[in-house]
Amino acid sequence: MTALAHETQEAAMSKVTTSPSDLDDALWQAWKAIELPEGYHAEIVEGFIEVSPTGRYAHSRIVNRLRDRLVLHLAQSEFAAWQDTNVIRRRKVWIPDLFVAREDAEEHVTEDGLGIDASAVRLIVEVVSPGSDGITRDRTRKRREYARAGIPVYVLIDDFDEGGTITVLSSPDPEAAVYADEVRAAYRAGVTLSDGPAKGFTIGEEITGPGRAD
Repeated sequence: MTALAHETQEAAMSKVTTSPSDLDDALWQAWKAIELPEGYHAEIVEGFIEVSPTGRYAHSRIVNRLRDRLVLHLAQSEFAAWQDTNVIRRRKVWIPDLFVAREDAEEHVTEDGLGIDASAVRLIVEVVSPGSDGITRDRTRKRREYARAGIPVYVLIDDFDEGGTITVLSSPDPEAAVYADEVRAAYRAGVTLSDGPAKGFTIGEEITGPGRAD
């Protein structure tokens, strides 16, 4: 999280009571008012506005490979791979590296037109960002947020876990903010998705690359 995120959070907090709904509203209004320099984006994750840079080359290469292959996999279905789009749930905002929703998603666009409602999202993929903040955000905070939202499948591609792992989380429990099922494998082994619109799609070294040296 950058200084800008802290400053925005403090400005929002100064205008509200301790009511969670008031805080959500203040964060939402602050998020909409943010003007960021090119190459940065802002999300609302577990009560904080988090500002982060767009991905480095290695990060973007994985996401682009993944999207290219998913487009082919989903070509004969009603679903599409989406990027650079806000996913919104109850004034929480996330910008996943990639997600799967219906190709014709107009009915799921939020009333203000700012993004797609989380209820329409069937799968989210995050490529874990470097640094302690990025790693914690993707592995922990977003994991809870996506489970709370009932996102059916959350995939983590993690260069910083034992040289490179793919984790597929499913069966979300929104009340507990956890995923009941987890499959985890090294890049070299790969993982084949077993459910949802991307069922049968394999994520392995052809997408991730060989991973980091131990």
